[in-house]
Amino acid sequence: MGVWKQLMLLMLLLLGGALGNPLWLAPVAVALRWTLGDPLCFLLLGLVALVWPWISPWQPSLLGLVAAVLTVILVPTRPPPGLRWLPADVAYLVKILHLGLRIRARLARQPPDTFVEAFERRARAQPGQVCLVWTGPGACTVTAGELEARACQVAWALKAELGGSEALRPEEPAALLVGASKAISALSLWLGLAKLGCPVAWINPNSRGAPLAHALLSSGARVLVVDPDLRDTLEEVLPKLQDAHIHCFYLSHTSATPGVRALGAALDAAPSDPVPAHLRAVIRRQSPALFIYTSGTTGLPKPAILTHERVLQVSKMLTLCGATADDVVYNVLPLYHTMGLVLGVLGCLELGATCVLAPKFSVSCFWDDCRQHGVTVIQYVGEVLRYLCNAPQKPEDRAHKVRLAMGNGLRKDVWETFQKHFGPIQIWEFYGSTEGNLGLVNYPGRCGAVGKMSSFLRVLFPFELVQFDMEAAEPVRDERGLCVPVEQGKPGLLLTKVLRHYPFMGYRGSRELSERKLVQAVQRPGDVYYNTGDVLSMDQEGFFYFHDRLGDTFRWKGENVSTREVEGVLSLVDSLQEVNVYGVSVPGCEGKVGMAAVRLAPGQTFDGKRLYQHVRAWLPTYAAPHFIRVQDTLEITSTFKPVKTHLVQEGFDVGVIAEPLFILDHQAQTFQPLTADTYQAVCEGTWKL
Repeated sequence: MGVWKQLMLLMLLLLGGALGNPLWLAPVAVALRWTLGDPLCFLLLGLVALVWPWISPWQPSLLGLVAAVLTVILVPTRPPPGLRWLPADVAYLVKILHLGLRIRARLARQPPDTFVEAFERRARAQPGQVCLVWTGPGACTVTAGELEARACQVAWALKAELGGSEALRPEEPAALLVGASKAISALSLWLGLAKLGCPVAWINPNSRGAPLAHALLSSGARVLVVDPDLRDTLEEVLPKLQDAHIHCFYLSHTSATPGVRALGAALDAAPSDPVPAHLRAVIRRQSPALFIYTSGTTGLPKPAILTHERVLQVSKMLTLCGATADDVVYNVLPLYHTMGLVLGVLGCLELGATCVLAPKFSVSCFWDDCRQHGVTVIQYVGEVLRYLCNAPQKPEDRAHKVRLAMGNGLRKDVWETFQKHFGPIQIWEFYGSTEGNLGLVNYPGRCGAVGKMSSFLRVLFPFELVQFDMEAAEPVRDERGLCVPVEQGKPGLLLTKVLRHYPFMGYRGSRELSERKLVQAVQRPGDVYYNTGDVLSMDQEGFFYFHDRLGDTFRWKGENVSTREVEGVLSLVDSLQEVNVYGVSVPGCEGKVGMAAVRLAPGQTFDGKRLYQHVRAWLPTYAAPHFIRVQDTLEITSTFKPVKTHLVQEGFDVGVIAEPLFILDHQAQTFQPLTADTYQAVCEGTWKL
């Protein structure tokens, strides 16, 4: 608490001593000081003192007047900047406290009231309500009653197929490897396994080989259900799975793979009778409900643990953002990630809203789907909205019912362009990670901010923004061994305090994986914080702004370069459709020099002179990319994050890269083609960067 706040509290206590008298004089004096400024305010107080003998019968005691004068002298001339958001801060605090208490109360019951029980109640109360709409091949609608019946059949079928020593027990993980075209079946499998109390590991169906084997083995799953369309993928890793005694099933009526059973016949024969709640009675609020994998942009994916409490918290984001049971939510995000499955699908099931599921994101289909199905809420992540903004404008762009967009990763320029093109759609931007213990929400709607913090929230969710070492990717320590906070408004590494009521659950598997994400002795010896790995800043009003992932920042010429900022500058060039910036090593040079992989806009050619002029005008010398790689397609993850690992490994080697490469040439004032001779000169140090 700042000094002025402590003095204000002291003055209020002093006023509280004047019992029986009206206590309005000090607040009025403060309001006058903030509104009129010092001279006029003191003049008014002086006049009050002069006429005191005549007005004293109707005014507070002398003690009240003295307290008012002291209050005016000691408080700041202007109100704290964050005070303007006090109503919004209080309203948001009440919302999250209400939701949090309800979730705790639900999970404290015996048996606990998990998302399974909530959906079962809804299916009994409104069996004919459409809960899912599938827009992919074999488009269909699914009612709550139909989904509940399918989930029950899954539970009974698996119990029948796995008997005796093979039987699935509560809290034993199972895994799903299902393609996007089988989304409805995958959701039935998930709910059916949850009825048995089994946490589910959702595996990215695009994984293959060693990464896939790692994901499955690290989940600890004893059962794996596979989409038959992914037969080749499964057979690549099947020997390793069999060595680990994982029971594999195809989601079909036949199996052409020895050692893999077909589940279709058992599903058809299984009853749709309700599954007894006592089968999952051992579940507690911190029991694992899901394993969602990190994107793997910088290494092998890790299974992050989502507890039943965490799952319910994320699923309530729709309610927090103002969605209701009458809304229709459009979900183009993959189900093996938190945004698509928990916030999107489960959020709709909890709320009673309808979820429209698309097999993948498509710019050409997006608004047509929204119009066809009466969509009122859309989800976004990463670059989804930027892709929509980059599409050619059409007269019908505003002909839709969408009123709310919610997600994360939205840049300020895209935010403004999106609302300009598609109408005044309310945007709820938030920040968080699957495994993190803190989420930020931009509830006032400040353009470009990823979240808002108030003094009330900081008591509940302590955090620190600290200085960091770019090369070591770790916090900077002072002489006492504690982390060094950054000044207000300056970028810092976000650390969130690990508390009993907001724990860090970490990853399934080796304890070391989770401990790497923890930082100790941040403010005082013995405290423990979660390292988000993200660089953010917070302004004086409490708004957070995202700068970069720590690993996406590189150091060149003694300066820290933000890939996000450079990408934002290069994206202003009309001829560049997509940009991915990263740092590459150069022989004989310290740090990494900037390089950009770009995709040209349709019908455009690479203009080295124009790009050079733009870079020189908008970027400091150290941040200018020295190499440009022109690609037909930029590789991205399923959540639209640019993949940089292999680009960094290939660097600017003309012997490895067949695509067009260009190098920054200050003398010619252009980006010229990178030849083998120029490449050799750079490596030998005769071409000065």
